[in-house]
Amino acid sequence: MTKILVTGAAGFIGSHLAEKLVAMGYDVVGVDCFTDYYSGTIKTRNLEPLKGKNNFRFSERKIQDAEKLRGLLNGIEYVFHLAAQPGVRASWGRNFEVYVENNITATQVLLEELKDSPVKKFIFASSSSVYGDAEKLPTHEDTPPQPVSPYGVTKLASEHLCASYWKNYGVPVVMLRYFTVYGPRQRPDMAFSRIINAAISGETFQVYGDGNQTRDFTYIDDAVNANLLAMETDAAGEAFNIGGGARISLNEIIKILENLTSKKIHIEYRDVQRGDVKHTCADISKAETILKYSPSVKIEDGLKNQVEYCKK
Repeated sequence: MTKILVTGAAGFIGSHLAEKLVAMGYDVVGVDCFTDYYSGTIKTRNLEPLKGKNNFRFSERKIQDAEKLRGLLNGIEYVFHLAAQPGVRASWGRNFEVYVENNITATQVLLEELKDSPVKKFIFASSSSVYGDAEKLPTHEDTPPQPVSPYGVTKLASEHLCASYWKNYGVPVVMLRYFTVYGPRQRPDMAFSRIINAAISGETFQVYGDGNQTRDFTYIDDAVNANLLAMETDAAGEAFNIGGGARISLNEIIKILENLTSKKIHIEYRDVQRGDVKHTCADISKAETILKYSPSVKIEDGLKNQVEYCKK
């Protein structure tokens, strides 16, 4: 049975991916260190669907602990590296040390442990944050990355590490640059989760800026599918944009969620936060051509699923 490692397996994308791989019959090892960025109770709940599965094993530990990690890597054929310290706004100041440790150092340790192994694919979860305020929309992978947040800097540095281990050791890396993933189990600090919770609770939702900022939103099932396609591709040493196929403003999202929840959302507009970009939009032509990736979930349908999940 093919053996797969998923780091960040208790997180938003990682738990969905692990669940899908287990359902497909793969032998999956999940790793997560339960940082204090958000409640560990949420991560524990994310793992509930995997409890009792004979082909899933979970280990709570830091990737940076190379000696303890080493035992988990025996026989691993595919690695999905989703573990990271998330969040643009929290990455400034002294917090940057945590981002360096959990994003850059963790990636380097994992690559170092795998450099002489017969691993068939190393799939790294990157971010549209590497582009910063891209001059051209939609943004192609050839666009020079210019991150405007420390978080984006750590993601770009991790990409460079992946590319270095591909060039020097032949580690078959594929980097997926996610454009704002949403859906059930989305992290509580992310916008859609906060808007839906504000609608349900009647609390005020704070918008940083005028609400006209736009994002290319990617539904979780599409993000998971992108990983599966990356697993099968012959491509290596490449980065791919993974987007939802269209961009929409935050104000438009709020209107959709008001309709879906039948609630009026109280909005408080505040100053733009450092590191936030005005617009994102993925040119996914490269992923379409090479990975055969095609987003299938429309924003209204994806939001409906997330609202139903949050209500539960």
